[in-house]
Amino acid sequence: MKRKTLGRTGLQVSEIAFGGVEIGVPYGIGVHSREDMLSEQEAIGLLHEALEKGINFFDTARLYGASETIMGKAFSSQRSEIVLATKCRHFRGADGQLPSDHTLKSFIENSLHESLRELQTDYIDLFMLHQADQEILENEVIAETFQELKQRGVIRATGASTYLASETAIAINKGHWDVIQLPFSLMDQRHAVCFGAAAEQGVGIVVRSVLMKGLLSDRGKNLHPALADVERHIGGYRTLLGPDFPDLPRLATRFALSFESIASVLVGIDKPEYLHHALATAGGPVMDPHILQTASQMAYPEPDFLNLPYWDRMGWLC
Repeated sequence: MKRKTLGRTGLQVSEIAFGGVEIGVPYGIGVHSREDMLSEQEAIGLLHEALEKGINFFDTARLYGASETIMGKAFSSQRSEIVLATKCRHFRGADGQLPSDHTLKSFIENSLHESLRELQTDYIDLFMLHQADQEILENEVIAETFQELKQRGVIRATGASTYLASETAIAINKGHWDVIQLPFSLMDQRHAVCFGAAAEQGVGIVVRSVLMKGLLSDRGKNLHPALADVERHIGGYRTLLGPDFPDLPRLATRFALSFESIASVLVGIDKPEYLHHALATAGGPVMDPHILQTASQMAYPEPDFLNLPYWDRMGWLC
């Protein structure tokens, strides 16, 4: 498993990261309840196998259900062997407003202490904002609190999870955030415009949604009629398959890893076969420049339509 330096943090992370949402809450196509998920012991076994096979970067969040608890049980005796990323609770309440400035600091610290307890550790390698929008990224109290936590050594690096390329640009330019976690895939390449600035500022980039909840795999067939155009577009990527990239997941993952600015790709793993597929991708061949250029020109032409939470609410992903 190849490892890369995560921006200016100095952390060495595996190029494939274990995305922990699926072991904590029902998530993804065809997963509707706890009955569709691994048991706690099965999830722990999967985490142990991932570490044994070379994955050292594990991503979770306060709001990923039992994910932090399971990772804490799995790695309590192997803490020094892993790079652990988690995310603060969402700031916005039911009214959509942020907490007042005088309560923000305690909100952040309480969320961190909850994570430390569940993860059975006394420090977090990468502590991130969850769903960091423009208002959150421009809030100085939030930024100052994260910096204080880093100075105290309870976290080693700060990060922000963003959705829009405009948010990623703000996070990079602010200078407070060591790492940005962002969505990027063959279908949706909008964040690529930020990669150069991230490299210049020493900001590490971690990519999520590289398989679009599994759509860039064999699951991307026989979709809901509302997604017929999406399915046709996904089918077009099959023209790029060959000996080096025999299936869509490997093509999609190696595409993302072909960008020098990207340190690691998060892969949602909740079954042994998904882990094995991810491991087969790791350390794979560098994408030929011609194929990379072609793939870079094959983004979906209407990226605003690629709203998977909305598709899920509409019942299009059942």
